[in-house]
Amino acid sequence: MTNPPRRYTVVLKPQIADREGHTNHGASMRSASVEATGDTGASGFPRYEGDGLQVDIDPGTHAVEAVTVDGRELPYGWTAEATAQGETPRA
Repeated sequence: MTNPPRRYTVVLKPQIADREGHTNHGASMRSASVEATGDTGASGFPRYEGDGLQVDIDPGTHAVEAVTVDGRELPYGWTAEATAQGETPRA
């Protein structure tokens, strides 16, 4: 297994799906650059911090497994997407 990325860009979006139920996370409401802390979060995945976000990210899939924003839970219905810095964002 390769080493996990040191930095990610995390984008917060306000919705999970459109009115028809299709995946559509809406426009980005906030973006942050986060860096590995060397710790493991409560989710069991590496912890990243920066710009007011604490994020646990699965290095194999880049899925956000846990996130707090300015010390609070992500608002209900919002989603967080992570892209390793230096990687092309997924559509």
